[in-house]
Amino acid sequence: MSRKKILIVEDEESLLRLESILLTSKGYEVKGVPNGQAALDAIALQKPDLVLLDIMLPEIDGFEVCRRIKIAKETSHIPVIMLTAKKCQEDFSRGQEVGADWYITKPFKSAMVIETIQRFLS
Repeated sequence: MSRKKILIVEDEESLLRLESILLTSKGYEVKGVPNGQAALDAIALQKPDLVLLDIMLPEIDGFEVCRRIKIAKETSHIPVIMLTAKKCQEDFSRGQEVGADWYITKPFKSAMVIETIQRFLS
């Protein structure tokens, strides 16, 4: 069985490294990118099984990345989990509007992130 591919989109290098180590240790194939355009490029090339997406990103924000993933027929099935410091109801609602499948706020518990990913990939 091939390993599930997860794309992590996070502009904070230390968090990207932490999330990558966490998911790699659980057996996932992980690619990390630091901005929205790199995310869209990686999704087009590698078709990940799931996207872990920060909202506050340089260039194209996470809301727009998610919207583009969900409107494209070839990627609309990919689960998108927003992982962000943005905690207000307005942000949560906007995440739902653009098609996010789940919303986790920072600081997060690693176990919750793993559990959520496993739910979408099983």
